[in-house]
Amino acid sequence: MKTAHDLVAAAKSHVHELSLAEAEQAIAQADVLVDVREADEFAAGHLAGAVHISRGLLEFKFSADPALQARDLKLVLYCKTSGRAALAACALQEMGYQHVQSIAGGFEAWVGAGKPVVKPQTPSFE
Repeated sequence: MKTAHDLVAAAKSHVHELSLAEAEQAIAQADVLVDVREADEFAAGHLAGAVHISRGLLEFKFSADPALQARDLKLVLYCKTSGRAALAACALQEMGYQHVQSIAGGFEAWVGAGKPVVKPQTPSFE
C-alpha cells in the first residue's frame, strides 16, 4: 500500500521543481502563481501576487474558471514544504497543462531564505 510520501515522491519525479534561485525569475515570467495551501495558511502570509486555490479544489477551479483553462499558461505552484504543490502540479499536467512548475521547499524554504512575503495588516482601532 502506498503512503502519502510515496505519492509525493512519485509526483516529484514527474514535475519540474524550481530551486529558490530559479523561483523568482519563474514567478516573474508566470501567468499565474498559485498557493495551494489552506485558506488559513494563505491568510497568515503568502508570496506577492499569488492566488489562493487550495489543493482540494484545484482541479475544479481550473476547470470552471475560463481565465485558467488555456493549457499553455505558465504556472508556478507552491505549498508549505512542496508536497501538495508537487501533487497539484502532477494533477495539472494530467489535465493537459504544459508549463507547470513548483517551488522546491515551498513557502518554508522561501521564508527561510529571507525572501519577501505578504502578510495581512491587522486593523488598528486606536
